[in-house]
Amino acid sequence: MILALRALGVGDLATAVPALRALRSAYPDRELALAVPAWLGPLVELVGGVDRLLPTDGLDRLDPPAGPVEVAVNLHGRGPDSHRLLAAARPARLLAFANADAGHADGPAWDDDEHEVARWCRLLRGYGIAADPTDLDLRRPAPGAMPSGVTVLHPGSKIPAKRWPAGRYAALARELTARGHRVVLTGSAPERAGVARIAAAAGLPAGAVLAGRTDLAQLAALVAAARLVVSGDTGVAHLATGYRTASVVLFGPVPPSRWGPPPERRRHRVLWAGPGAGPVRDRTGSHPTLAALGLDEVLAAVDEVERTVRADRAVAA
Repeated sequence: MILALRALGVGDLATAVPALRALRSAYPDRELALAVPAWLGPLVELVGGVDRLLPTDGLDRLDPPAGPVEVAVNLHGRGPDSHRLLAAARPARLLAFANADAGHADGPAWDDDEHEVARWCRLLRGYGIAADPTDLDLRRPAPGAMPSGVTVLHPGSKIPAKRWPAGRYAALARELTARGHRVVLTGSAPERAGVARIAAAAGLPAGAVLAGRTDLAQLAALVAAARLVVSGDTGVAHLATGYRTASVVLFGPVPPSRWGPPPERRRHRVLWAGPGAGPVRDRTGSHPTLAALGLDEVLAAVDEVERTVRADRAVAA
């Protein structure tokens, strides 16, 4: 068995897709098990190539795999806790970044400033496993009851500093609706009340509020068939990258050089005011780099990606 650990969230799993596919190619005849939170199961299926999901929340405990572990791969972090968690499975070999505290010295060195996708591909290359960082596409889910061709605004984030001010999302929703977009708002169940207030301020109907009404598979289907996605640096942005859905991603405390969509994917634009942005002025709790982004900048980025989509379609025709 090949055991990989990535017990994090949606964006984390999406950025590990090239590394997981590389493991699948390197060990085509072995069972590939992935230790992730159980709720990520629908997204694991859309990655493909994973034979078994081991439900794992955080680094407290890893259920013993059913059978011997030939290779354990730490796609979670630099250790030592994640290294030790995998070592408890008694693998014959551990592929991981070097960490003296965990007694693992033979791996590549960690680089704080590296892009998240490139990081895990470099880890595998350090052990002689070829990995393609551009291999980010996700399987397209069945559409089900999700609408198609909508513009998805995702105002929330589990990290408050990554949220663009709610009032600006409302203004963006109003303007895009006036331009002919069918706008829907997504988010988690705890974010539903806040998202509903944004919809009301934008003059959108209650049915436009999908926060708390979609599971992960439905959210993926919604993004896969969307016209446009506008969000902060969160999991939904990575779904848009995986489906090549036009997107505008607003970055705050973490620069896009570490988590942004790859530049070769033309249908995505990132906005980041940079580390020199001024202080927050509106008490929203947004990071200064997000508070510095105005509505006009976001609308200009929307225009850019939509022109790119039209150009791509014209070439394809």
